[in-house]
Amino acid sequence: MNPREEIVFVVDDDTRVREAVGELLESWGWRAEMFAAAADYIACAKPDLPACLILDVELPDINGLEFQKQLSSDVHPPIVFITGHGDIPSSVRAILGGAVDFLTKPVGENDLIAAVRAAIDQDRVQRLARAERTELVRRLTVLTPREREVLPLVVSGLLNKQAAAELGISEITIEMHRSKIMQKMQAASLADLVRIAEKLQIPITHSRRSGSS
Repeated sequence: MNPREEIVFVVDDDTRVREAVGELLESWGWRAEMFAAAADYIACAKPDLPACLILDVELPDINGLEFQKQLSSDVHPPIVFITGHGDIPSSVRAILGGAVDFLTKPVGENDLIAAVRAAIDQDRVQRLARAERTELVRRLTVLTPREREVLPLVVSGLLNKQAAAELGISEITIEMHRSKIMQKMQAASLADLVRIAEKLQIPITHSRRSGSS
């Protein structure tokens, strides 16, 4: 494995834990960045790579669970908690907050490696989803104002004559807009366009069954 392709951040105030975890991660081919406090992690420049954040619950500057809550408002790597003071309420809170795993020190090598792999795989999927959405939003911005009016009607299942009546324009004009929308959104079919609209959370306001005309 190329160690530059993935990275694991470790935030733990115990020097021995950081060193041991870092050596383990690097022996498995991962890049590892070590921090003694949450503030140090926040301040560092992070490479644009699939990542995992190994986070201790008890940190000198903030509780790890509170830090997880703060991070939830922004994009961040999936979290694997490690702690010397684990309890059921804390583990439940961590998992409900989106953590991949909640491990108790001393952490078993197999458990940690499995959790890191799962976290990085999750981050990879999330990155692809964000990249796809960014591209779809870019395509959407290329549409004209009128095409953005037509798009919800098309994905709602309205016939051309129904969409034309809704907007007070001709069927031929609707057909032209529909063709341009398919082209600009790079949709191979109506079903493909509907899936794109769902990912963009474009509201469906009409349907053939509604009787709109």
